[in-house]
Amino acid sequence: MMKISKSERLFERSKQRVPGGVHSPVRAFRGVGGVPRFMQTAKGVEIQDVDGNQYIDYCMSWGPLIFGHQDPEILEAVQGALTRGWSYGTAEPYSLELAELITDSLPWVQKVRFVNSGTEAVMAALRLARAATGRNKILKFDGCYHGHVDSMLVRAGSGLADMASPDSAGVSATVASDTVVVPLNDLDSLKSAFEIHGKDIAAVIVEPVPANNGLLLQTHDFLIELSKIAKAHGSLLIFDEVITGFRVAFGGMAERTGIRPDLVTFGKIIGGGFPVGAYGGRADLMDWIAPNGPVYQAGTLSANPVAMTAGIATLKKLKRENPYSLLEKNTEELCASMETLSRDFNVPARVQRFASLFWVVFDEAPGAKGWVRTPGETPSVHKAKYTEIFHSLLESGIYLAPSAFEVSFLSTAHQAGHQEKFLEALQRAYQEVKNGR
Repeated sequence: MMKISKSERLFERSKQRVPGGVHSPVRAFRGVGGVPRFMQTAKGVEIQDVDGNQYIDYCMSWGPLIFGHQDPEILEAVQGALTRGWSYGTAEPYSLELAELITDSLPWVQKVRFVNSGTEAVMAALRLARAATGRNKILKFDGCYHGHVDSMLVRAGSGLADMASPDSAGVSATVASDTVVVPLNDLDSLKSAFEIHGKDIAAVIVEPVPANNGLLLQTHDFLIELSKIAKAHGSLLIFDEVITGFRVAFGGMAERTGIRPDLVTFGKIIGGGFPVGAYGGRADLMDWIAPNGPVYQAGTLSANPVAMTAGIATLKKLKRENPYSLLEKNTEELCASMETLSRDFNVPARVQRFASLFWVVFDEAPGAKGWVRTPGETPSVHKAKYTEIFHSLLESGIYLAPSAFEVSFLSTAHQAGHQEKFLEALQRAYQEVKNGR
């Protein structure tokens, strides 16, 4: 058993000063139980906690570290940025360079505004959509996560004509009433929602690859029809590509699907691992934003020069090295080996994957179901079985997301030796399950 006494003490101290002891809920290990590890260093794919335990990281700070921790090229750029000053509160050239990198490469992003988080980007994009269309309602999908914006923390009513209800304390019923919630992968419900609310829907927002409630892959036909229905009703289409942007392809899911959203939100990779967010899209829409237009949005630390420099270095390296095919190949091979182990040990599990993202789904019986595409299709036994495997892997030095419903990520820093260690640890975990431990 790993020694975790320092993490235990820090967690107890933190709970006295910080709600739940953490600054983002999933870090508390509530979903899997046990004590969260307090990490103190990271390099490549390895992270080390305060007790000296080392782990191979498959969380990668929830996606942005596509080149691993402390990539030398990005590190050098950041160190140079720090010598110039780390916050100006003025116009500066670094955000312009990053904006040009994005807009020159993605024709559907003609203008872009940088903010400090994906949540902030979504909040501003929704406000912009309401202003530009003169409508108030937003349509979202059950199973997609768009940050902790009040209007996105809602759940469906008992029917499509019923008002959505708050999914968090502190969200008012009035705010929730302006959001329409529809099931994923259900065109009939989508069409019905537009028949009822279409004239009032300012925008449809969707994660084109929902990756915050499991990896809920949608069919290409569903996304195509969604874009057609929104356009037919005069509603804007917003792709939330905070996770998928520059991760599944340089142009994200808009590139991979050929769908051109009116607005798109970014985060994670565009800051190279530093706090960042962005929203962009058609120039005629973005010109509604102050100071050009009447839609107010501002931020003291927006376009922070260190984050912008890290983003520039990351995007330039992505363009130069184009690692996407290799990442997808490595992910496919790892997932195939994981499924082989599951069969060998008769553990009912499959691995859903897309590009360099993967999610293990545990079931009651082998091969009973196809891919999970909606939250309701997740097997009831998944959470408990994931928890058991998670802790076994953690003890073997493999760090996965401390939640059964979060996805894992590969980086270019993950090499064959790391994958072998992961598979050896998974084999031990499955052997323990088989032995009833």
